Amino acid sequence: MDSATSDRAALQATADNGLKIVVVGGFGVGKTTMVRSVSEIRPLNTEETMTRAGEDVDDLDGVHSKTSTTVAFDFGRITLDARSVLYLFGAPGQERFWYLWDSLFSGTLGAVVLVDTRRLADSWYAIDRLEHHGTPFIVACNDFGGPLHTEQQIREALDLSPEVPLVECDARDRSSSKYVLITLVEHLYALSVAREKSAGAAAGAMTAAAMTPERTP
Repeated sequence: MDSATSDRAALQATADNGLKIVVVGGFGVGKTTMVRSVSEIRPLNTEETMTRAGEDVDDLDGVHSKTSTTVAFDFGRITLDARSVLYLFGAPGQERFWYLWDSLFSGTLGAVVLVDTRRLADSWYAIDRLEHHGTPFIVACNDFGGPLHTEQQIREALDLSPEVPLVECDARDRSSSKYVLITLVEHLYALSVAREKSAGAAAGAMTAAAMTPERTP
């Protein structure tokens, strides 16, 4: 997934396979930062300056230093090879913009749920919506220097199944964000292989049943 970072990185004419991944999570968990750190182009974002009027609408607990917020989505791009391009969409975190999420999930291969372990409850809605849509996802804990939690504590707090990968990251760091995306891609591949094996086993069982002669009384 190496690609040179450039504000003017041109999309190759041979690119004809677009892949979509969404980064979701609570308000102020670092979604815009992650898209910005890993994108090979200058990301498209819809950040607006936060005003005093918004204090009555958005929950600023734990993010009082935040001065801007995404009001639609962030968009970034990573060229994987001559034909395949990965498109990243960062979803807005405030509850008043959650209605946009279902549209962003359309056509998504998988998702990264970015988590601030100081505010784990803020991630419940993102996980709930992904499970509702049947969208595969992983969970990445962004490093805000808060209290340390064990993996088991985080899994219990988020009610994660053992199959869902859980990783740590620093959304500001390009290599760390790339590691998160690679983990998601590996998870998607493992799920695909498991589905193929399951489908093959089911087909084999049906063939065996069809070839078994019926016993007559």
